Amino acid sequence: MNWEVILWTCITISVLLLICGIVIIIFSTVNMKKRREIVSEVHTTLKVGSKVIFAGGLYGRVVKISKDDTIDVEISKGNIVKASRYSIQSIEK
Repeated sequence: MNWEVILWTCITISVLLLICGIVIIIFSTVNMKKRREIVSEVHTTLKVGSKVIFAGGLYGRVVKISKDDTIDVEISKGNIVKASRYSIQSIEK
């Protein structure tokens, strides 16, 4: 076997894998930044009466917003639950 060919093949594959890893990290960072902006917007526009969707899939309407980052949400008529405002995935329009 020609060890020189094997060595250069390994180096070439390593460089290609490194480039692929860098590209994946860049795309991941851009997507995380977009998601962070969306979540920040959700928490700043939250108000009483907003219809919200939780990360777990529950739908509800905000009844009360507390100072300690909790909210009271009515998930059905007469059923009010206390939840963290950070568990909200999106606000329905």
